[in-house]
Amino acid sequence: MANIQKQTKKQTVRDLMKSDQFKNEIKTALDGVMSEERFLRVALTATLKTPKLLQCTEESLCQALLDCASLGLEPDGRRAYLIPYGPKAELMVDYKGIVELVMRNGDVKRLHADLVYENDIFENNRGEIKRHSIQYGKDRGEIICVYAEATFPDGSTKSEVMDVAQINKIRDASSAKASDPWRKHWGEMAKKTVFKRLSKWLPLSPKVRDASDYNDEDIVLKAKPVVAAPVFESNFLPEEIDEVPMQIEEVKNDG
Repeated sequence: MANIQKQTKKQTVRDLMKSDQFKNEIKTALDGVMSEERFLRVALTATLKTPKLLQCTEESLCQALLDCASLGLEPDGRRAYLIPYGPKAELMVDYKGIVELVMRNGDVKRLHADLVYENDIFENNRGEIKRHSIQYGKDRGEIICVYAEATFPDGSTKSEVMDVAQINKIRDASSAKASDPWRKHWGEMAKKTVFKRLSKWLPLSPKVRDASDYNDEDIVLKAKPVVAAPVFESNFLPEEIDEVPMQIEEVKNDG
């Protein structure tokens, strides 16, 4: 009688993400900001939207997710992005994610950033935004500059303004210049670029400064990760792109 070898199920990256060990690591990183179940549902949905993430190395995807969790943000493609760069998965924090952290930590009373078009009424006097009026119903023309303004608890303000050429110069020097965030959401990335310059003047918490270090100039966080990537005993393998994706209920964004 022929020998029958026992077939073992290939352990995929999705299996890793659903493992109890990784759930515990994510729970530790989140520190009560949200449930690990919700975070991982959002993360799994992200892999359905960007299946190339499943061909990235286990270590890089784990670290990107742990870094995202340690900031208390969801990798939902609005507040934070998971982006495949060849064999590595990288984390990019969006302007909206930084604003959420700033407001959550109470670092400033109000934070606003906007695009200024050539037919808008815009007055900037020595670093103070005096006026920005939009003439609705009329052609606003081309974007000419972008600004970010912070209001402190005492009512004082600080702002920064950058023109399109300055922003594109920073974008073009970035390793992420051809990424989906820059190609599809130039306005949001431009706001983040201006905020990055403004942040030098703000009393931001360490978590917000870590988040802003995931910037358009260097997508990799320079600071030491809050939680180290775990070492798994099982040998998890990258998934094939043409694999039929498991059904994951997509989490609706709250705003």
